[in-house]
Amino acid sequence: MTELSGGPALPQERRLVTPIPGPKSQELLARKAATVANGVGTTLPVFVTRAGGGVLEDVDGNSLIDFGSGIAVTSVGNSAEAVVRRATEQLAAFTHTCFMVTPYEGYVEVCEQLAELTPGDHAKKSALFNSGAEAVENAVKIARAYTGRQAVVVFDHGYHGRTNLTMALTAKNMPYKHGFGPFAPEVYRVPLAYPFRWLTGADNCAEQAAAQAIDQITKQVGAENVAAIVIEPIAGEGGFIEPAKGFLPRIAQFARDNGIVFVADEIQTGFCRTGQWFACEDEGVVPDLITTAKGIAGGLPLAAVTGRAEIMDAAHAGGLGGTYGGNPVACAAALGSIETMRELDLNAKAKRIEEVMKGRLAALAEKFDIIGDVRGRGAMIAIELVKSGTREGAKTPNPEATAAVAKACHAEGLVVLTCGTYGNVLRFLPPLVIGEDLLTEGLDIIERAFGTL
Repeated sequence: MTELSGGPALPQERRLVTPIPGPKSQELLARKAATVANGVGTTLPVFVTRAGGGVLEDVDGNSLIDFGSGIAVTSVGNSAEAVVRRATEQLAAFTHTCFMVTPYEGYVEVCEQLAELTPGDHAKKSALFNSGAEAVENAVKIARAYTGRQAVVVFDHGYHGRTNLTMALTAKNMPYKHGFGPFAPEVYRVPLAYPFRWLTGADNCAEQAAAQAIDQITKQVGAENVAAIVIEPIAGEGGFIEPAKGFLPRIAQFARDNGIVFVADEIQTGFCRTGQWFACEDEGVVPDLITTAKGIAGGLPLAAVTGRAEIMDAAHAGGLGGTYGGNPVACAAALGSIETMRELDLNAKAKRIEEVMKGRLAALAEKFDIIGDVRGRGAMIAIELVKSGTREGAKTPNPEATAAVAKACHAEGLVVLTCGTYGNVLRFLPPLVIGEDLLTEGLDIIERAFGTL
């Protein structure tokens, strides 16, 4: 049973009573096709009725193991007691006033928590929004207001959102950018330290990638023209790429030396996902601004920009905000989510998930030579698939095998996601509260899926 369920206890077990998807899900899928825009895709078309702990229950009565967490959102589970309790209390009190019209304490409390939890002991302020893309876009606005500059530097394999500006910041064309241009100007892309694919080897990656990035910024943009450098401490949609050690501190130092606002996009990595409150803590990097969303509020829409007070205050009064930004129910959920993370020490749980998953996946890599790389931190783990026999050679991406493994996992009742610039990465984002028995069973399913190739 789940200890975090907000309603009746949900059995923590995988249970398949129909093929996946079942007949009721297929009926709903037909209704979706009739009324929902085709551009809104679905990875696994099972329609969920209940969820909690490490499982999702669908309309057909199937119970699936969740290795997706709604893309790193439900880190505390889908129905954490503190999230449900606080959100329910707030829902009964009032649903909305608009903080820009008549404020409320919950918004301030979330900002206080962000000031305490984010890296650095400097004075900090925050502004709250609805989505990760909104947070990134507002971080750029704030950096431009503070510096009086326009250019923004981003990195290969980066993902930052689906608005016009954040599509420009995002590296991958399909499915995020294709056919949606023209995009916002003054965005410049430089190399990321991608150890598995660095041409001269992982040992040279950090130094050479940083040198190339800084050289391109200096020569092609001019450091004096750059308002912000925006980077994910671990690239998410790009393939769960953990930059080679030393790369992030070098880029952050370059930003500091040149009056550039260093923005850590921690939308997918933040709030215990990597075994630390924020991934940039791993190398002691203290960003000027940090963007958060996803795991912050246990599934309710909330996002934030948090940073140095003098930078955050650069925008004029009324220049930041939005009708729903920092909605009171979402703020209450965030306070419940943070309470749960503290009480259950979810950083420690994320580290245990890493220990279990990496051990099993490393053994799989020895067994199946199409697994080219096992990487990630905490409960943000991935394997990159290559053509058979190319692991130490050309490392040719293998998106076909990646799709086949994901499909086999789905059929057995395990929710897994794919990602990567080349579509060849399986990514695993289990809820941090998942039971170790479910974690192990999920890994067994993954191993069987490779055996079917």
